[in-house]
Amino acid sequence: MKLINKKICMGKDIGIHGNVFGGLLMAWIDEAAAAFATEYCCTPNMVTLRVGELLFKKPLKAGNHIRIYGDVAHLGNTSIALKIEARKYNVYSTEETVVCTTSITFVRIDDDGMPTPIGESVKRRHDETVLQKSAVLS
Repeated sequence: MKLINKKICMGKDIGIHGNVFGGLLMAWIDEAAAAFATEYCCTPNMVTLRVGELLFKKPLKAGNHIRIYGDVAHLGNTSIALKIEARKYNVYSTEETVVCTTSITFVRIDDDGMPTPIGESVKRRHDETVLQKSAVLS
């Protein structure tokens, strides 16, 4: 997976139970994933279509460093599906612990908000990347 964003949990991000608000983590993930999708698809015209189940595995506390990772799960004609992981990062040991996982799908839209095809050059580059990954795994 590719590192797509970093955050530090601040006191203002913490709820009454001493953990980061889940909705705030969701927003961080959506923002990071949107930036990744728009760069990958070479267009700013991407909108969130679907967010899969968010599984909150571990709590986050003030001062925790968060790293958000993403990978392309599927590239369609007008959409891109991403696999996302948020990981707590230990600055002393560099150890990472997965704290949240999800999948997010974005769709490319035109000026009227209607789905429009992702560019052919993006699809070719994606296909080449998939072939390279499968060759490494072989």
